[in-house]
Amino acid sequence: MQSYHWPGNVRELENVIERAVIVSTGKKLVLGEWLSKTEAPSEKSEIPTLEQLERKHILEVLEMTDWRVSGEKGEAKILGLKRTTLEAWMEKLGIRRGW
Repeated sequence: MQSYHWPGNVRELENVIERAVIVSTGKKLVLGEWLSKTEAPSEKSEIPTLEQLERKHILEVLEMTDWRVSGEKGEAKILGLKRTTLEAWMEKLGIRRGW
């Protein structure tokens, strides 16, 4: 049960236990074949850092705006940021046109 990733969360767990109680005989709870054999996501899986996500998002919006940072149709307006704040983030994340 620990290796299952529980996409249905608590309801799914409740249903599995309820079914197991109904079909089990004896002192041991038999889960049956209701749980798939897939394992839970590994803790070693690559989870992007917040900085990586910020960088990716800023680059995606820059592409959408044809690298326009300010103005009515600029990225800063779209993201709800001041132009100077966006430029500071771009500097911090090493984002430059032609990158």
